[in-house]
Amino acid sequence: MSKFGEIIETHVPVLLDFYAEWDQACQEMHPVLRDVAAALGDKARVIKIDIEKNQELSEALRVKGLPTLMIYKDGEMKWRQSGEQDANTLIGLVKEFV
Repeated sequence: MSKFGEIIETHVPVLLDFYAEWDQACQEMHPVLRDVAAALGDKARVIKIDIEKNQELSEALRVKGLPTLMIYKDGEMKWRQSGEQDANTLIGLVKEFV
C-alpha cells in the first residue's frame, strides 16, 4: 500500500484504471486509456491496476464494478466512476485537475 501512496501523492493528476484481464469492458478500455495517456503527455499519469494482483488495495478502495476509474491529485481522490468512459470525457476530466 505504501507504493500506492507514492503514486497518488503527486502534483500531477493520476488517472487510475482498476481492471481485470477476464473482463470484456476492461479489455475495451485499454486502447481508450492509451489514447488518453498520449493526449495528456506529461501533464498527467495513467496507471492500470490489476485487481487480481492488488486485491488488498482493491478491497480497501471498495472497487466493485469494472472497470473502476479514479483521478487522484496531491493524495486526494478527485473523481471516481465505474464503467466504460470515452477518451474525450476522460481527457476533459483529467484536464480539470492539471
